[in-house]
Amino acid sequence: MATRTDARARAAHPVRRAAQLVGAVFLLVGVLGFVPGITYDVGEMTFAGHHSDAKLLGLFQVSVLHNLVHLAFGVAGLALARTVSGARTYLVGGGAIYLVLWLYGLVIDFDSGANFIPLNTADNWLHLLLGIGMIALGITLTRGSPAARRR
Repeated sequence: MATRTDARARAAHPVRRAAQLVGAVFLLVGVLGFVPGITYDVGEMTFAGHHSDAKLLGLFQVSVLHNLVHLAFGVAGLALARTVSGARTYLVGGGAIYLVLWLYGLVIDFDSGANFIPLNTADNWLHLLLGIGMIALGITLTRGSPAARRR
């Protein structure tokens, strides 16, 4: 039988907090991607594709689809952070997705139809850092006994 102390320990588990924080940041970025002044040339934003000239913070090329992906990642992070195993899955799995997205950004021509998200060089660097960072958080914060990872 689980005690109240066990429940508090699970609630405060570092991997759950990390997943909540990462999810909240993704939600914030998704919303800010639609805010004029924070996203430059928001009037030039398209739903998808490399023709979107909107840039979050003047650096990261965004579109409506790109912002919706950020919002979805945020919701997933908050939902999966309810358990230790869910939080770990979110961080490691999400990090792997971002590494695949980084590789995708390396091989496509930014001015082609394949750049449907859209991506630019700043996005690629961010995706590499996000992928490595999320995986590192998911693994290091659940290192230890298998019982600790299941909580």
